[in-house]
Amino acid sequence: MPNHNTYQLIVAIVSQGRCPALVTAAKEAGAEGATIIRGRGTGIHESAHFLGVPIEPEKDVLLVLIPREETDTILDAMVSAGRLDEPGKGIAFVLDVPRVEGIAHRGGVLSSVEK
Repeated sequence: MPNHNTYQLIVAIVSQGRCPALVTAAKEAGAEGATIIRGRGTGIHESAHFLGVPIEPEKDVLLVLIPREETDTILDAMVSAGRLDEPGKGIAFVLDVPRVEGIAHRGGVLSSVEK
């Protein structure tokens, strides 16, 4: 059976407000776009308090769906722009995407599934 994992998803989680640099770097490296989702951190190092009230750090989750062959270039650009190789700056990881439907651009709809 052929491998249909022609796309991968880069997921980056950073402190709120740090995504613009990563999005710019991803686009300059070849990504066509990104999705930003707001979230809250619950890590063991993120338990700050103000006047005895716990403060949950706000996070941005950046999703970038890209063709597999562009992954290393785009991820390296994002890591550099966000300084993700430094402690406390955020994390990024890559997931295989076994199926994609509905990517519409350049005059057509792409699919990762042979029809």
